[in-house]
Amino acid sequence: MLIQTENITKHYRVGKVLVQALRGVTLQISVNEYVALMGASGSGKSTLMNILGCLDIPTSGKYILNGTDVSSLNDNQLAGIRNRQIGFVFQTFNLLPRYSSLDNVMLPLIYAGTDKKERRERAESVMEQVGLSDRIHHKPNELSGGQKQRVAMARALVTRPSIILADEPTGNLDSKTSDEMMLLFSDIHSRGNTIILVTHEEEIARHSHRIIRLKDGMVEDDRRNK
Repeated sequence: MLIQTENITKHYRVGKVLVQALRGVTLQISVNEYVALMGASGSGKSTLMNILGCLDIPTSGKYILNGTDVSSLNDNQLAGIRNRQIGFVFQTFNLLPRYSSLDNVMLPLIYAGTDKKERRERAESVMEQVGLSDRIHHKPNELSGGQKQRVAMARALVTRPSIILADEPTGNLDSKTSDEMMLLFSDIHSRGNTIILVTHEEEIARHSHRIIRLKDGMVEDDRRNK
């Protein structure tokens, strides 16, 4: 089992108010699953995504990722796991504006200490995989929204992670570009990656093979999609 959570809770304070963002979430995700996390605003899906992505730790409960209990690791340990095992794709792309597409894609490998020659080779390879070989020297302001998201996808893939975690990846894209992006996710899934997609759009979620719906910090529904 790639991901196991056992009775995960997450509480935090906003002023004097205690917010119970997650209230005992237990789930399992296998290697090479394609899962959509859905729920209304305030359902806990973003909080759960942050925990699954090792961006945050639960208040209580267990999170076991690839055999390692990551529930109580410190920030440096969590960063190490993120860099090795998880690729992130965000709605807002998060590209550095003064860097070329290729330099943006190579960035995680610089943090990982990969040598310059291998960095370039791997970045060029994933740029080709996402269909942007002819845009490697373009900066973000020279790219369309769909091309920016493809660069973000290449950056997520370049570390060869086992999990791609995508947070509303089509939120800033038109319907045609969204369809193209979902075809790319299907291709990446077919190559062996586990994909966890956070979305509020039913049409986007239908591309996944399993939909987990959250409500009030709990799993309301979990079923196969295809």
